[in-house]
Amino acid sequence: MTSESPVLYEQFDERFRTGRCMNGDASLEVLYSGCRWAEGPLYVPAWRQLIWSDIPNDRMLRWDEETGAVSVFRRSAGHTNGNTLDREGRLITCEQGNRRVTRTEHDGTRTVLADRWQGKRLNSPNDAAVKSDGSIWFSDPDFGITSDYEGFRAESEIGANNVYRIDPDSGEVRLVADCFGAPNGLVFSADERQLFVSDTRAGVIRVFDVREDGTLSDGKVFADASGRAGARFDNLRFDDGGRLWAAAMNDGVHCYDPDGTLIGRLHVPETVANISWGGPKRNRLFIAAETSVYSVVMGVTGLHPAGPGHRPWPVPQP
Repeated sequence: MTSESPVLYEQFDERFRTGRCMNGDASLEVLYSGCRWAEGPLYVPAWRQLIWSDIPNDRMLRWDEETGAVSVFRRSAGHTNGNTLDREGRLITCEQGNRRVTRTEHDGTRTVLADRWQGKRLNSPNDAAVKSDGSIWFSDPDFGITSDYEGFRAESEIGANNVYRIDPDSGEVRLVADCFGAPNGLVFSADERQLFVSDTRAGVIRVFDVREDGTLSDGKVFADASGRAGARFDNLRFDDGGRLWAAAMNDGVHCYDPDGTLIGRLHVPETVANISWGGPKRNRLFIAAETSVYSVVMGVTGLHPAGPGHRPWPVPQP
């Protein structure tokens, strides 16, 4: 089923066309509709499935690429939000309601990776990114504790909304960036020398230089949504041309050139929360938008969700 949006692509700069960003499907495909608030889409190549979070309904759903069937992946899931894969293909999940980051082992059991910083409970982990050294970086805004809609209403024990790093050897949770209104999506550049973090309340995407010891620079603004009505930033993804794609809430999906220029966008009929690359060739963009999950097969290819430098997914041969 395709969406009713009459125009999918909007070009602001010639680079959006010459970069093949407008190649591919002419309309969105609706994979599922019936969520309260869809987030955290993740394509798992070993399963040939897309999984995502339906936060208020406290469940995770999955769409099977072979059959098109949608079923429940996990219920009473802890009001999960963002999902990604680690270097061994294990599921890393931000559980807003349980206020923790977990790893689903290959046998299905869950391991808690982080639930506290300096003895204080986390707010509500939102999104995670895995670096090639095995460290896991995650954002911790207060969305899951401000009301009972996406978690459980509570006071913040930390008193701030920060970004943290989980050490791959010791498991230590270390604060790496603060001074956010609400840190949300985060993603590493292809060379891992920069970390991009969206701040939903401030309406900006900040970029930090990543130092060799795992600390960050002070950061600067990469993109500002204040000039576009309805635009706020949620999660972020890179394609293999170095372009940054951003879920921009009521302004669809933004596409930024590496120099920070907004070169185009995708029109989506609902509020866009999260995006993710998938499919056998990683050229299918999955879009979690309010009540629905959409997809569009494109002329560009996304980076691997398990981190830059990860080996390519095998492409099925005829």
